[in-house]
Amino acid sequence: MTAVQRRRGVAIGALVVSSAIVLAGCSTPSAPEAGEAETVTQEQIDEALSTPTTIDFWSWVPDIQNQIDMFEELHPEITVKLSNQGGATAQYQKLRAAVKSGDVPDVVQIEYSFLPSFTITNSVLDLTPYGGADLADQFVDSAWGMVAANDAVWGLPQDLGPTGQLYRTDIFAEAGVEVPATWDEYAEAAAAIKEKTGSYISDLPGNSFSPILALLWQAGARPFAFDGDKTVTIDLDSDEVTKVVGYWDDLIQRDLVDTAPQLDDNWYQSIASGKYASWLAAAWGPVFLQGTAADTSGLWQATPMPQWDESAPASGNQGGSAISVTADSDAKIVAAEFVKFLTTNSESTQSLATEQFIFPSLVETLNSPEVRDQEMEFYAGQKVNAVFADVSETVSADWQWLPYNDYASSSFKETLGAAITEKGDLLAALEEWESELVSYGESQGFTVVTE
Repeated sequence: MTAVQRRRGVAIGALVVSSAIVLAGCSTPSAPEAGEAETVTQEQIDEALSTPTTIDFWSWVPDIQNQIDMFEELHPEITVKLSNQGGATAQYQKLRAAVKSGDVPDVVQIEYSFLPSFTITNSVLDLTPYGGADLADQFVDSAWGMVAANDAVWGLPQDLGPTGQLYRTDIFAEAGVEVPATWDEYAEAAAAIKEKTGSYISDLPGNSFSPILALLWQAGARPFAFDGDKTVTIDLDSDEVTKVVGYWDDLIQRDLVDTAPQLDDNWYQSIASGKYASWLAAAWGPVFLQGTAADTSGLWQATPMPQWDESAPASGNQGGSAISVTADSDAKIVAAEFVKFLTTNSESTQSLATEQFIFPSLVETLNSPEVRDQEMEFYAGQKVNAVFADVSETVSADWQWLPYNDYASSSFKETLGAAITEKGDLLAALEEWESELVSYGESQGFTVVTE
């Protein structure tokens, strides 16, 4: 048994015991409010907002009390109690426990990749009767695609993370290479940068599947699908998947990219010291990098990520969250209005974008001069948000997540992720990951289709 297999066995055993994704264990929503089966009227909304009501809101966004204060000022009869449950992973564990007990918050923040794990258990409310579906055109397509499925709207998009490229102008200049526009050019630049500067062009981590999934997304791969009921599709051996994984396998074996874990102390030091000449970063990355590598101010620029086909620009997403109403909320109308305020009100979304640096999914805010035209000193005055706003338009909206994303993430780290970190055989590890996802899905009662 290999070290990878030993670690994987431990992780899988623990996860099977703790997982909440069991089809037989679905929650039963409480009795609906009047009008839930049909469109809620403005009269019902006005009545609900003028009735003294307290709702509970779980979120990890810094200073989101600011937006709560705005809502309460508009609706003085409503009180919103904020609770930070310790971040996304901790919050999901507590939310699943709350669903089982029936003592749920009214409004919750849920990452797009985890949302299907709550729709499958009937834990979140379809916002269609509350006017949710009428808001589709207000959001970036890729964000809307992750909250709307099977004629239901399971939340409204708050933010998103289209992937671009942040690069060190000084390191690229020292190597004498241009910023790569294609993946062929990227491999050539990686070799030149390593030879002439000693830096890696970038880092592909094995501790998170978001970066490589964004690369698959960009290439047109669709490794996962979920019909919203009992059928999932796993397709990790398509031409698009093997092309991407094979490409990075080659760079790793040639020692042209690093494979260290990202977003830990060692990575922070590496990005600040010049060990990496670039970062394939999500739209939240530019602000994050300012704090991580403050001494390199003025040396960074942003561009779209390299392309497989320059005539059809594409990208993938990393991160982003929906704001959802729980199915057992006792104040569904008020909760839905609060969700709409957080995600569509101009003042709310503008302040989230410019003061709390949440990359907006609302088109109006994303394209506003205050956001799009902001010049960032760290990037030598570049309008970085404009770069990522344009990139967001190239992210396909047909990506889907598995309803057991917790397991998919953990299994990745013990198969393909471990192979990346240890510079092993990525294609063989990819097969292991697919096999585990299929076996786990079947063990949880899903019909699993492989392509």
